[in-house]
Amino acid sequence: MIKYFFKKLIISFISLFVVMSATFFLMKAIPGDPFLSHQNMPREILKSLYTHYGLDKPLYIQYLKYIKGFFTFDFGPSLIFESRSVNQIIKDGFYVTFVLGLEALFISLFFGITLGSIAALKKNKIQDSLIMIFAIIGISIPNFLFASLLQYIFAMKLSIFPIARFSSFMHSILPAVSLASLPTAYIARLTRSSMIEVLQSDYIKTAISKGLSTFDVVFKHALKNAILPVIAYLGPITAHLLTGSFIIEKIFSVPGIGSYLVTSIASRDYTVIMGLTVFFSFVLITIMFFIDIIYRLIDPRIEKAYERNEF
Repeated sequence: MIKYFFKKLIISFISLFVVMSATFFLMKAIPGDPFLSHQNMPREILKSLYTHYGLDKPLYIQYLKYIKGFFTFDFGPSLIFESRSVNQIIKDGFYVTFVLGLEALFISLFFGITLGSIAALKKNKIQDSLIMIFAIIGISIPNFLFASLLQYIFAMKLSIFPIARFSSFMHSILPAVSLASLPTAYIARLTRSSMIEVLQSDYIKTAISKGLSTFDVVFKHALKNAILPVIAYLGPITAHLLTGSFIIEKIFSVPGIGSYLVTSIASRDYTVIMGLTVFFSFVLITIMFFIDIIYRLIDPRIEKAYERNEF
C-alpha cells in the first residue's frame, strides 16, 4: 500500500509540473498581451508596465518566478483587475465555486444512483425506458443550453427561483441543477449497467432465495458493489463540475473563480489565467489522487492486481 501511495504521489506531482509548464509556455506563445488593447497608450507607459510586471525579463526568468510562485502560493498581481492579486481572486471566488460544485455533486450522486438502481430493478420496463431517455437527453444537451432553459422556465416564466446572482441557497439551485445534468445522466447509466451485472451474481440470487426483501438485497448487498464504477468516475465528475462551472457561473452571474477566468481569457490577463489554471489543476489532481487511494481501499482486487504488477 505504501509503494502504491508513493507511486501515485510521484505521478500526481509530475502531472502537475507538466500542466504548469504547458500553461506557461502556451500563454507566452499566444500573440499579444493585455496592454496592447490600449492603442493610445504612450510607449513609455507601456515600457513601464512591462518592467513593473516583469514582462521584459527573459523567458526563463519569468518561468522560474512562475514556478517559485506556485511553491510559495504567490501567483502575483492581476494585470486587469486593479489592486487585486490572483491569491485574492482565489480566496474570494473559490468558496462560491466549491459550494456550487459540491451541491451539484450531491445532486448527481443521489439522483444518478437512485435512477440507475430503479432502471436496473425495472429492466426492460417502462420505468427503465423513461430513465434511459432522460439519461440520453442529459448527455446530449449542453449544460449552458440546459441552464438557459431552466432560467427561462423556472425564473422568468414561473418565478420560482431567482434568475441570477448567488446571495442565498435559492440562488444556487438552478446553477447546481444545470451543472449536475450531465454527470447525473452518466451516473444513472453506469449504475444501471453495474447493478444489472451484480443482480445476476450468485450471492444475490442466494440472498433472494433466503427471502430477503428487495430493499435489503439492493441496499445491503448489491449497491456496495454496483457503486464501484461510480467511485472510479468521481475524478472525471469533479473535473466536469469545476471546468463546467465556468460558463454556468457566467450565465447565472455567480461570483466564482470561473467567471474571473472567462474574463481573464478574453482580456489576456496572463497571471490570472496561469494562476487559476494551475490552482484548478492542483485541486483536480489532488482529488483524483485521493479517489485512487480510496478506490484501492474499497476494492481488494486492486491490491491483488498491483501485486501482479498490473498497476
